[in-house]
Amino acid sequence: MKRRLPGYIATGLVILTTSLWTLWGTAEMYYEGWGLPFPSPLAYLIPAVTCLALTLTALTWPRLGGWLILLIGGAFTAWWWRLAVTRGQFSLERVLSTFPASGLLFLTGVLFLLEGRHRRQRLAEGWTPPRRGDAMEWRPYLRRNLRYVLAVGFPLLVALGVSAYYAPLVLTRVDDGDRGARLIEGHGVALVWAPKGPGWNWKQPWGGYPSWDMLALYGVPPVGFGEKPGYEARHASANDMAMTGLCRYLSEDGTTLMAERQDIWRMPTAEEIVRSLVRGGENAGCTWDGESEKALCERSPNKETPLWAPDEAPIYYWSADEYDEGEAYYVSYNGRVSWQPKDWGNPRHGYRCVREP
Repeated sequence: MKRRLPGYIATGLVILTTSLWTLWGTAEMYYEGWGLPFPSPLAYLIPAVTCLALTLTALTWPRLGGWLILLIGGAFTAWWWRLAVTRGQFSLERVLSTFPASGLLFLTGVLFLLEGRHRRQRLAEGWTPPRRGDAMEWRPYLRRNLRYVLAVGFPLLVALGVSAYYAPLVLTRVDDGDRGARLIEGHGVALVWAPKGPGWNWKQPWGGYPSWDMLALYGVPPVGFGEKPGYEARHASANDMAMTGLCRYLSEDGTTLMAERQDIWRMPTAEEIVRSLVRGGENAGCTWDGESEKALCERSPNKETPLWAPDEAPIYYWSADEYDEGEAYYVSYNGRVSWQPKDWGNPRHGYRCVREP
């Protein structure tokens, strides 16, 4: 029993890891990926499927599985740290925050290697696995394959539970197909939101959307998204967004960027976005106190028209407000209010200009 303990612990840890990645992947598939062209949403399940494959491999061939877990876990940790360095977010605190995951992967890999050694020792001592027709064969299927049943069953139950929560939300989204300019009468605010084009989620050649800095410095000579002399080592400010932001250069109909400032459109504030959130095609009755990370809503908002494009990637809108010198506020379709580095630009952070009715 004592020599088999590493295998039991490793099995429990790897099933836990797979279940957690299943929880994350399934939730993100619904939260971020739903509505995108198939099979894009399935990309969120890759970590969980990878973990499940490693789990089944390690349960069958513990030595091979142990080495794979060590190698893949180490590569993932290195990639994660490199990503943090690239984004300028690498710090001792960030390293320590990822240690539970990286440390558990290392421990799990080592434990499976010990289990593999234990099995080799048993074989060397003359033990042979039971074959069909042996006395052990009478045991019920579930008992004989309990580890495999648990390895697949727990993640499956997690996926079903997450789906039971999210599926009704995404399957009842309202999309009227109108991507033109929309007058949205929100909770104490009424604004016209820009139509599809440069004023609304203008996708860039690299596959993402403009960062807050890019939007704010659009009008700084030379006009456009190119290099901005004098801003190489600093971020844009809220004043830059108000004076030289991309929205200021939109034509009256919101479909064209002009060479000169038009001062018709602007970037909405975080509170204006919150008060314009929708559910079922109607206002969700949301307010924000300016500090909390979640808006207070009469109804839980959703990614729906007329405010959002349910079939596009962005689930957050940049706001005109800055959190500090290096970060700016954004609002999620579900009422979450948070902040990101101003130079952040990816397929999830979009924007939409507004003007007065």
